[in-house]
Amino acid sequence: MSKVANILLGLVLMAVPIILVLAVPILNNWGLAALEFLKGAVVIGLVLVGLVFLIIGITE
Repeated sequence: MSKVANILLGLVLMAVPIILVLAVPILNNWGLAALEFLKGAVVIGLVLVGLVFLIIGITE
């Protein structure tokens, strides 16, 4: 992948889960335990994957 594509993919993977968890009201209807687990796992996981893509894009 090109440097720009890696950086864009990294930014998207970091921004989309944060926006979805904070802005989508349907996610608030779940149980508190499931919601907290998903918020943590999805957000942190995708942010870390996005960070990897950013590092790959910058180093190329």
